[in-house]
Amino acid sequence: MSYVGPDFDPQPPRRPRRRPLTVALVALVPGALLGWGAYAAFGGSDDGGGSSDKAAVGTPTASARTTDSERPSETPTEEPTSSPSTEPAATGPLAGKVVVIDPGHNPGNFQHASEINRKVDIGTGMKECDTTGTATNSGYREADFTLDVAHRMRTLLEKQGATVELTHDGDRSYGPCIDERARIGNKAEADAVVSLHADGAGSGNRGFHVILPGAVNSGAADTRPIVAPSKNLGERIAGAFVRVTGSAPSNYVGGGTGLVTRKDLGGLNLSTVPKVFIECGNMRDSKDAAQLTSETWRQKAAQGIAEGIAGFLEK
Repeated sequence: MSYVGPDFDPQPPRRPRRRPLTVALVALVPGALLGWGAYAAFGGSDDGGGSSDKAAVGTPTASARTTDSERPSETPTEEPTSSPSTEPAATGPLAGKVVVIDPGHNPGNFQHASEINRKVDIGTGMKECDTTGTATNSGYREADFTLDVAHRMRTLLEKQGATVELTHDGDRSYGPCIDERARIGNKAEADAVVSLHADGAGSGNRGFHVILPGAVNSGAADTRPIVAPSKNLGERIAGAFVRVTGSAPSNYVGGGTGLVTRKDLGGLNLSTVPKVFIECGNMRDSKDAAQLTSETWRQKAAQGIAEGIAGFLEK
């Protein structure tokens, strides 16, 4: 299968955010001829989507990053010479676009079995809130992998002007649940959502695959409006992932296309915005595991996925 996607040309980094300036006013009054005086006044202001040993797939919500501006701690007594500056508008080819990245699972899930095993409604039925995910034979966890790639992707996409939110950022003891993960993308009215995973299939099963939402209209789930744009997003990510990482599409699912359609993942079923999952490789295969545990390769993985997203958003 041929994938689509224009060439990706990362833009220069955005200018640093401005901070309010501390106001300092100094007035000096000269003395008279027969005397002297000085006056100084200072005003200061301070759903894993894979197979095998994943019991279920973790997918979206949690922590959108916000930055609070520093504000003066007291009001200057003199007339201020400046007012708090506003944050400059983002620039770059993705300015005005919102991307939600969903790092699959959570490193703390294994300590909260009862919480992540409770069932949530995914439209087509009930499914576990989340799972622990898988790991390489040497113990490198899928949840650590997905957070690492998410951080790398965020940096790349923000440099192009996109607003990027993560469903969680290692700031929760477990989860979030798959229904909550979906809601964060919906609430953000994201232009694209990608859920990051690595599979736990048997040894010898290699390669990546992108999971697309199937047409579902049941209960709280109605994916029909997002099926076509999600497929476009998934095809672009698959094409860019091959080009940047050199990885081949999965040899065990997808018929060599690197694309799989599923209707059993809550993170896709409950999404109202274009969304896909990507299984970046198989953690239980030694050759794939060597890539997944490599910082150099993880940067390529982040770059490939980011390129695919950029191609979809710039279309």
